[in-house]
Amino acid sequence: MKRLIVAVLLAIIGFSAVALPSITLLQRNGKINEIPLLDNRFRIDHKVDKITLLFFRTRGAPAVVLVKPDGSKLYAPQALKNDKLDWFDEPSYDLITISDPTPGPWQVVGSIQPNSRIMVLGEIELHVDPLPPLLFRGETLKVSGKVTNDGKPIQVGYFRDVVSLFVEFISTNNDSYANFGAGTQSVTAFRDDGREFDERPMDGIFTGEFKLSFPAGEWQPEFFIETPILKRRVVKEPLIIAEPPFTYQLELGANKDLKHELTLHIDPNIVKPESVIFQGKVFYPNGEEQMFTLNEEERLYRKVMVENYDWGRYSIELSAFGENINGREFMATLPMYKFEIERPIEKVPELPMAAKKTAMGQAAPEVVDNSMSTTTMITIIVLGNVVVLLIGWLAIRIFVQNKPIKFAFKLPSFKKKSDIESDDLEIANEKGDANGSKNDKSGDILNLSMSDD
Repeated sequence: MKRLIVAVLLAIIGFSAVALPSITLLQRNGKINEIPLLDNRFRIDHKVDKITLLFFRTRGAPAVVLVKPDGSKLYAPQALKNDKLDWFDEPSYDLITISDPTPGPWQVVGSIQPNSRIMVLGEIELHVDPLPPLLFRGETLKVSGKVTNDGKPIQVGYFRDVVSLFVEFISTNNDSYANFGAGTQSVTAFRDDGREFDERPMDGIFTGEFKLSFPAGEWQPEFFIETPILKRRVVKEPLIIAEPPFTYQLELGANKDLKHELTLHIDPNIVKPESVIFQGKVFYPNGEEQMFTLNEEERLYRKVMVENYDWGRYSIELSAFGENINGREFMATLPMYKFEIERPIEKVPELPMAAKKTAMGQAAPEVVDNSMSTTTMITIIVLGNVVVLLIGWLAIRIFVQNKPIKFAFKLPSFKKKSDIESDDLEIANEKGDANGSKNDKSGDILNLSMSDD
């Protein structure tokens, strides 16, 4: 079985320092595999109004069990129904807060982490190093903070698993600055684990670095630690984060043989020009990269020579190192500088005079407009719709209504030419006979005799 040992963190609220010695704490030597019921007891004085216990246990092990002086037990699920009990059951520790605890000896049973020890927390305070007064955007800061117990650093090894130091910058909403309405910038969180920028693990000091990568303006820094049982916040005075004290001036090469020249101007009112070192990288349009370093010089500018690779986009990455006018060393990442050269317009070579005359002498090809006029198109559409409606009407009348097609008008009849001519001839003869009888009256003798037959 695993070696088990108890670790109890007691944070007493409303309890004077005079009453602290009345709390008896027993430490284990780690030789017993299981915590006996009668061991690892601690005594709570009758003057204690509220007590908070912190037990570091093996990761994944069940929550511990508290045994009250009367022998009854407290379990984690009871916190759901008990207003005087708060229990935070985390994977590696238990945070338990008891209001109006029963005075007398208490006991704890559970799988506790080895090499832990019991301690009493008194007045918990958070201390953070003051920020420098002169800051600018892009600068990297190193900050240290520590949590003290009655003025002394907390040196419990497992305390780092519970507490982190958070850093925030809150905009003052001063409309005179560019960060007006920027809200809160959560910068980073430090842990006392000896990793990244933390110098020593488990020394009670939180050390870390962060970049001022948010807009320039007036900000109020805040540092705080927050756990379910422990909350401390330190609010610093508002400070001004200025724009980087460097400006750029670009001079393009007149031709392919001349390089582009980027001049970096240094503001002597913020930094010492003779201490500034620039380091960076040039990204060319063809994908190439060039590293460069500009060492200290006693002048107010530095120059970066950029190869002229014709048209395209150029990007320059810059970092600055130096000392400001207050004597503080700084390290800053400057905004990426970019410029672009437009692609040149290619000129078409001129034609010889003979070719120009030939081109001018050729008649321009006649353009035949095969497009249909709007009026013609509308006419075709209307006639097409009429034909479709007529065909539909005929189909309904013949096949649906079974009615013959009748027309309300007679078709004109046409006689043959010979018939017409014969009719005219008969009319003419009749007229002739009438005229003849009249002529007979005038002089011809009419034979009125009858034959003998």
